Amino acid sequence: MPIQDNSINYIEFPATDMEKTRQFYGAAFGWTFVDYGPAYASFSGAGVDGGFTLDAKASGSTGVLVVLYHHDLEEIELKVKALGCEVVKPIFSFPGGRRLHFADPNGNELAIWSE
Repeated sequence: MPIQDNSINYIEFPATDMEKTRQFYGAAFGWTFVDYGPAYASFSGAGVDGGFTLDAKASGSTGVLVVLYHHDLEEIELKVKALGCEVVKPIFSFPGGRRLHFADPNGNELAIWSE
């Protein structure tokens, strides 16, 4: 089944200790992890996939990052901008695809990704 545009597809949490984070969520909830370097681990088994990042403080993010999906990042970027929202991280590549971050009208940072 293809991923639906504009759906919540991924949730990213800040972390301060990756090993303790993996141990806790694995033992408490049975989540499994895939590491993408020392500062990032994705998880599955939670009903929605997500990840933990040690880079959240460096990026200025202070909470959970909700990640939406859209098949055409350039198209959705134009729409976000046209609606008056600020793109806080222009389109960039990451393992698994590309994404951008924007601030919603309340100042909440969200991301949108695509293959």
